[in-house]
Amino acid sequence: MVSAIVPFLTFNGQAAEAMDFYVSVLPEASITRREPYGDQVPHIPVADRGRIMQGEISVRGSLVRFLDFDSTAEAPPFAWSSSLFLECLDEAEFDSVFAALSAGGTVMMGPEAVGPIRKVGWIVDRFGVTWQPVWR
Repeated sequence: MVSAIVPFLTFNGQAAEAMDFYVSVLPEASITRREPYGDQVPHIPVADRGRIMQGEISVRGSLVRFLDFDSTAEAPPFAWSSSLFLECLDEAEFDSVFAALSAGGTVMMGPEAVGPIRKVGWIVDRFGVTWQPVWR
């Protein structure tokens, strides 16, 4: 039986930076796990020690996991066909999140009203991760 579906984001050496950024801009976010590669993975090049082997943030109880590929492999780029949907509690929260995630990234849509949704946006952030903040 599946107990949860958890997004898993794979980076090329930017996982720690992304985790720090997301917890600084997302509401009620915290780092719940940050385990770097070390001696427990002997095949990892020494230069890659410290990259994230297992990372996790919590955003209002929802989890997102993080991993860095080591430098001997390349993670595929993120695609905007998959996105992280973020429900905002009010307009101020939406505006703050939208501004932070779009800084250095690309706004694909919004912010705008769509049907019963007061504001929605579609953003590819500076790490290539796609977000859809929504305020209903």
